[in-house]
This record gives sequence, C-alpha cells and structure tokens, in this order.
Amino acid sequence: MIQAAITSIGLQLLHFMVALASAPLLVGSTRFAKSRLQGRRGASPIQPYRDLLRLMRKETVLAHDASWIFRITPYLVFALMAAAAGMVPMFALDLPLASIGDLIAIVALLATARFFQALAGLDIGTAFGGMGASRDALIGSLAEPAVLMVAFAVALVAGTTALPAIVRFVLSGGVGVEVSLALALIALVIVAIAENGRIPVDNPATHLELTMVHEAMVLEYSGRDLALIEAAQMLKLLVFVSLIASLFAPWGLAVAADGFDFAELLGGMAVFVLHLLAAALLIAVFEVSVAKMRVFRVVEFLGAAFILAVLAVVFRFVTDVS
Repeated sequence: MIQAAITSIGLQLLHFMVALASAPLLVGSTRFAKSRLQGRRGASPIQPYRDLLRLMRKETVLAHDASWIFRITPYLVFALMAAAAGMVPMFALDLPLASIGDLIAIVALLATARFFQALAGLDIGTAFGGMGASRDALIGSLAEPAVLMVAFAVALVAGTTALPAIVRFVLSGGVGVEVSLALALIALVIVAIAENGRIPVDNPATHLELTMVHEAMVLEYSGRDLALIEAAQMLKLLVFVSLIASLFAPWGLAVAADGFDFAELLGGMAVFVLHLLAAALLIAVFEVSVAKMRVFRVVEFLGAAFILAVLAVVFRFVTDVS
C-alpha cells in the first residue's frame, strides 16, 4: 500500500515536471513553425527556455504604489495554472489528481487566475493595465459560458464531468459518430484561441496598444514576476491543448489498473509529444492563414463558440429523444 502511494505520488510529480518542461516547447515550436511558414528563419524552438531563464536572472522592479495583490498575482496565477495542468491527463490517466480532475474545477481555476490577473492590471492604475483588464474581462465573460456549455454537452454524452471517466468512456469505443461532440470540439477550439490570446483575437508577438490584451496587463511586471506570468501563460496553452486531446482524442494515454508499465509510460509520453507538435503546426497554419480581427469582432467570434456549444447540447437532447 505504501509503495503504491509513493509510486502514485512520484508519477504525479513526473506529470508536473513534464508539463513544466513541455509548455515552453509548445510555444517555441509554434513560433518556429509560424516563422517557417512565413518564409523566415525564426528563433529556435527552445528559445522560450532561454527567455524564461534570462527573466529569472533579472532584478524585479515594482512600482511604489503596487499593493499586495500586484505582488502575489504572478505566484498565484502560476500555481493555479500548474494545478489545472496537474488535473488534465497528458500522458497517463490514473494519477492522484485525476480523482479531482473535473471540467468544472478546471474552468474555475482558469477563471480565478483571470480574476487576479485583471486585478493586478488595475492595481497600478496605468491606462494600459486598465485597458487590458477590461478587454480580458470581456473575453472571459463570453468564453466561460461557452466552456461550461461544452462541458455540459460532453457530460450529456459521457454521463459525467470527471475527466478520467470521460476518457475511459471515449476509449471504450461507445461514442460512435456524435454531432454534438463535433460541435463541442469546434466551440472549445474557438475558446482556446481566445483564452490564449492567439490570432485572430490577439497577437502575442506585438505590443500594439490597439490590439493587445494579455500583454497590456503585464507591462509593469519584470524579472522573476514576469517569468512566472509568461510561464503561466505557456501552461495555459498546454492545458487547453491537452484538454482537447484528452476529451476528443485520448488514444495513447497510459492506463493501468494495478500499476504502470515503463514501456506504457514511454509510449504515452511519445504520443503526448506528437500531440504537442501537431497542435503547434495547426496553430501556426491557422495563424498565418487568417488576419487579426478588430477587438469588437471578438464578441461575434466567441458568440459563435457559445452558439455551437448550445447546439451541441440541443443535438444531444434531440438524439436521445429520437
């Protein structure tokens, strides 16, 4: 019993280490693929590791009127994103945090992180911080209902909002062709794009005041605090990619009832890396194919996600009735 508990805790720690190590790789691979598609040489996929290390070595400079909210937000946001990453199955399923890995809980963690980050943006009192916080609140007010409707649609199909149970249901082969799941997938992809500030909602590579959202809230951060904020943003992208993969394409996850086999774990990690590389390529292809939209068009963009999620629920009910 004790040995099993130690093994389980060790696997959970390994899960955290893999998440922390792969989040910058996902961002770096996306930037590299995007540069190649645009005909540029681009930075190395490992450049985000260097950026984070450089920021960790720099001195943290705080404004004189910064309150405790501004000071603790980087650590709190990073911890919340790490907790969300620990709940989402990435390469293995039966982990200690899997028992509390619920879609509603993950949405709550992401919403809490957004709340404190918006407060930190307002805390200093700069125009950029207030602008970014208001825009992020607008995006969150539209994205969170869409995610909840997606969770409701998936729960109607699988019978639960617990991620391990949903993964097992999909792996059992009892899903078949579900229109509601296809609509939920499209809605979740739209929300993931908006939540992570990717094109066409935001451009993470610029600091143009007319378009930036996330960057506007973190302009006053520096050094270690900025490194934690950037690492949390990378983890957020990883959480959404892993969530989409675990809900709609969980094949390759290491699953064991009595214990994990080493070869099975390696296979799960290999599939996880393939998922990340495929996601990086798809994000890059999408971003070079579309243009940045105006801020006020984001409402229509996320409204489409909410409508698709509602339609997913309606189709599920219609299918059950028929």
